[in-house]
Amino acid sequence: MLKICRPLQDLPETHHCSSVRCCFANKVSLTTFDTKMSACLPLTVKMSPSGLVGIKCVLKEQFCSRKFLKSLTQLCRRGYSVTAGQAAAAAEEVESGVTAAGFSGPLDHYNGQIRAGSLREDEHQKAVLQKLDELHRTLRGYTNRPTSIISRFFSKPKPPTGCYIYGDVGTGKTMVMDMFYSYVETERKKRVHFHGFMLDVHKRIHRLKQSMPKRKAGRMAKSYDPIAPVAEEISEEACLLCFDEFQVTDIADAMILKQLFENLFLNGVVVVATSNRPPEDLYKNGLQRVNFVPFIAVLQKYCQTLRLDSGIDYRKRNRPSAGKLYFLSNEPDAEATLDKMFDELAFKQNDITRPRVLNVHNRKVRLNKACGTIADCTFEELCDRPLGASDYLEISRLFDTVFIRHIPLLTLNKKTQARRFITLVDALYEHKVRVVILAERPLEEMFVHDGDHSHDESHILMDDLGLKRDEASSLSIFSGEEEKFAFQRTVSRLTEMQTEDYWLEGDRSLKAKV
Repeated sequence: MLKICRPLQDLPETHHCSSVRCCFANKVSLTTFDTKMSACLPLTVKMSPSGLVGIKCVLKEQFCSRKFLKSLTQLCRRGYSVTAGQAAAAAEEVESGVTAAGFSGPLDHYNGQIRAGSLREDEHQKAVLQKLDELHRTLRGYTNRPTSIISRFFSKPKPPTGCYIYGDVGTGKTMVMDMFYSYVETERKKRVHFHGFMLDVHKRIHRLKQSMPKRKAGRMAKSYDPIAPVAEEISEEACLLCFDEFQVTDIADAMILKQLFENLFLNGVVVVATSNRPPEDLYKNGLQRVNFVPFIAVLQKYCQTLRLDSGIDYRKRNRPSAGKLYFLSNEPDAEATLDKMFDELAFKQNDITRPRVLNVHNRKVRLNKACGTIADCTFEELCDRPLGASDYLEISRLFDTVFIRHIPLLTLNKKTQARRFITLVDALYEHKVRVVILAERPLEEMFVHDGDHSHDESHILMDDLGLKRDEASSLSIFSGEEEKFAFQRTVSRLTEMQTEDYWLEGDRSLKAKV
């Protein structure tokens, strides 16, 4: 229950005041409102519906319009929590309809970018943003935590429906999701690449299993399922999860997704995701897909499916180039040119050129040549060795520029290496790492979905799994279809990574100075 010790009008101004001024009906500013409210209530205290009744009388008399009170009451009825600071923010938005950034939400931001000439209007993007803008408004004040002690004993409020956005590469899926994410008014939100999220999930599962007491000799151990506790952990950290590049290629991920996401949704987590595939095509032709299919129904129940497919790859439009960053092996002096580029970049580093050993989950990953935030690697170093997403994420964290030399023609015989290369480029792109490439073929011809694979190593795996070759040939792990599909994204991203905008954005030395 809220207790007001002193009349609001007697409370002094403090240096915690917001600088934003917006008048209410009786001309009292938001600054005064926020300050006085803060003096009565700590910002960490949540207003329950019952507590709201007490404060409502004071607010109604002193400060607020009916419109504000109505919106505040609706938030509490929906099971959403409201702090004093959020109440002031809600009042400001009701009165002005504009956030501190100058836009009222992602759709308004998008329209502003079009008016400024920064973006070209795309009806497909706009249609998706209209849905995301609705979700942005619905999420104001939302929390999946209990809003009061009493509410812990009742069922949790139903979370808003999330969004699953799919379409061709380069159509702006990530851009619209990032616009939405930047306007969601909660600190308990996460925006992650799906690879990184699943790595974190497996680490949590491993930690929980390790924490279990060891089985005593001669006794049967009780089965322990760590997925529900992991989902609860994650839901305590975030009520909104935004995933870029939602894709399922790993059987270990595929087998746990239904249970993991079912628990996340039941714990009130809202999911927004981008993908190149519609939900029904996820893990297409994967091993034991029959066990994965129930997850699709769960995803479709809690997320509305939105298609963003304008047929335009905006990454490939004419944009200023950062210079020549993609070289062919048969070009004269190509190796010498890359050596010179590396030396020029290394000269600006406060380091010497030397081998680097990275520690990834207690494994040692050696890179033969690096200087500061610049790494000079070969394709063999990065993709012929058994490295995975965790290794590439660590490389992306440590280096802002990576040279990749001697990329061969990638055929079905090299689909394992191709899969690693796709994962590598995804990680580098996600962290805005710049690349300089020396390859055997032009970018569009790097991956060829044919060739002699009569001695393909996959035949050994088919035999180990007891699969007949005719039956197994349609599975994505053997057919190369998943790599062929995903490589379109890789080509699109590598194209953008050669632009001037991308190169400048990836310069971490400039950001450090700022």
